[in-house]
Amino acid sequence: MMKIILVTLALIVATVAAEVYFKETFSDGDKWKQRWVQSSYKKDGSAPGDWKLTHGEFYGDAEADKGIQTSQDARFYFLSSKIPKPFSNKGKKLVVQFSVKHEQNIDCGGGYLKLLPADTDQKQFNGDSPYYIMFGPDICGTSTKRVHVIFTYKGKNLLTKKEIKCESDRLTHVYTLIVNPDNTYEVRIDGSKKESGSLFEDWDFLKPKKIPDPSVSKPADWVDDPKMDDPDDKKPSDWDDTPKEIPDPDAAKPEDWDEESDGAWEAPKIPNPEYKGEWTPKKIKNPAYKGKWVQPEIDNPEYEADDEVYAYENIGVVGFDLWQVKAGTIFDNIIITDSVKEAEDLLEQTYNANKDDEKKAFDAAEAKKREAEEAERKKREEEEKKKKSDEDEEDEDEDDEDDKHSHEDL
Repeated sequence: MMKIILVTLALIVATVAAEVYFKETFSDGDKWKQRWVQSSYKKDGSAPGDWKLTHGEFYGDAEADKGIQTSQDARFYFLSSKIPKPFSNKGKKLVVQFSVKHEQNIDCGGGYLKLLPADTDQKQFNGDSPYYIMFGPDICGTSTKRVHVIFTYKGKNLLTKKEIKCESDRLTHVYTLIVNPDNTYEVRIDGSKKESGSLFEDWDFLKPKKIPDPSVSKPADWVDDPKMDDPDDKKPSDWDDTPKEIPDPDAAKPEDWDEESDGAWEAPKIPNPEYKGEWTPKKIKNPAYKGKWVQPEIDNPEYEADDEVYAYENIGVVGFDLWQVKAGTIFDNIIITDSVKEAEDLLEQTYNANKDDEKKAFDAAEAKKREAEEAERKKREEEEKKKKSDEDEEDEDEDDEDDKHSHEDL
C-alpha cells in the first residue's frame, strides 16, 4: 500500500514539475556564439549590427553581469537562438523574463524579445518574420517610454490597449511577462507587478459579441437635446448699439504724420469693454426631450468564441529584432518557462544579488566623470586666464614701445 502511495506521489510531482524551455545567462564566454545566429538579412542594404559579450562600464559582479551588447550605432539587430525542444504553452503558464541595461542612456531604440515558430529561418530572420509574442521596453525621445506586449492572433499583431511605462535610466532592469491558461496576464518590472488583467479586455483578440443593429436608426422626430432656447426671451432693442471695438482714446497722432502723403489719421481700434458679445436666448428645459437614444444591439454574426487565445503551438526560437540609434544595450539572464518560481529564483540569484553593487559602481563612475569634467572646466578657465594675461602683457609692451617712439620723435 505504501509503495502505491509513493509511486502516486512521484507521478504527481513529475506531472507538476516545472519546465524550463530556454535559459541563457551568457556565463560561458564566447560559447554563446555557438547558440545564437546572426541574421544575414540586410535592411535597407545595410548589414545588421554586431554584438559583443561584456559586463559594461559599471556592474555588480564582473562575471555574473556579462551579457550581449549592441555595439554599432544606427543599426538594425537581428539575432536569434533555437529553443532546444519546441513546445506549446497550451494548458500551462508561459513566463518570459530577461534583463535589459540601457547603459548608453538610450535616446531611441528597442529592448524587446520575440518568441517565434520553430521553423523560423534564422539566417534570414528580420522584422517581417512571423512571431508569436513580442515583449520588452521601447524608448524613443520623451514621448515613447513603454513596455510592448504584442500577441499574434490569426495573422494579426495585437498591441495592448494599456500604456505600461518602462524604466529609462542606465541601470539593469528585469522584465517579466506571465501568461496564464485562464487568459489573464501580468507584467512585472524588477519583480514588482506593473500591470495585469484579461487578454480579452486589454487586446482585441475576438470580435465583439454584440454589435449595433444596422436595421434600426434613430427616429427622425427623436429629441435628444435636454435644453432648448426660451421662446419668450427676446433680444433687447439696444443690444447691437454697443460696438465690438472702439477707437483707442489714449492714442495720439504721430508728430511726423503727413495727411497729404499718409492720408487722414485714425486712432487704432481696441476691444470695447462695454461690448456684450453675440446675443443668445437663455436655455430652458426641453419638454420634448426623450433622453439619449441608444441603438439596440444584436448578436454579432462574426463573433467566434475562443478560450485559448493565450496558447501557441511549436514555439521554437527566441530572437532580438531591434533598431537602435545609439548602441550599448546589454541583454542577459533570459528564461522561458512554465514556472513563475523558476523566473523568480533566477531574478533573485542575478538581479537582486547584484543590483546594489551595480548602483554603487554606477554612482562611483558618475562621480569620477563629474570630477573629470570639473577638472577639465578648471583647466579651460586657467588656459583662458593665462591667454588673457599674455594678451594684456603684449598690449602693455606695445604701449611702452609707442611711448618710446613718441619721446624719440620729440
